[in-house]
Amino acid sequence: MDKRISDAELDLMEVLWADSEPLTSGEVAERLESRGWSLATIKTMLGRLVAKGAISHREDGRRFLYSPAIEREAYVGSESRRFVERLFGGRLSPLVARLAEEDALSDEDITAIEALLKELKS
Repeated sequence: MDKRISDAELDLMEVLWADSEPLTSGEVAERLESRGWSLATIKTMLGRLVAKGAISHREDGRRFLYSPAIEREAYVGSESRRFVERLFGGRLSPLVARLAEEDALSDEDITAIEALLKELKS
């Protein structure tokens, strides 16, 4: 992928990731109806995502069908690494410490982190 995805574009990507079949711009617009974006806005964002290499499209008669060109897990992984690098110098422990200081970790989160660390150590 060539460039970063904006928050608005990420909403559109979530729609495409959630569907197993390629979607038309109209179908994407229907699923994002609560955002109040016009079809023209959706088409503009689809075009930007195609240019960025995040989605692909193919012609189907008089319409285009759009599908993700990147997997959600791969995107989340790269964005997570970028976030930790930018704000915490690439170290994860200061992020976890910060979340703990802010009482942002539930007991369930702590249990999951402990299990992950135990798995990584073995």
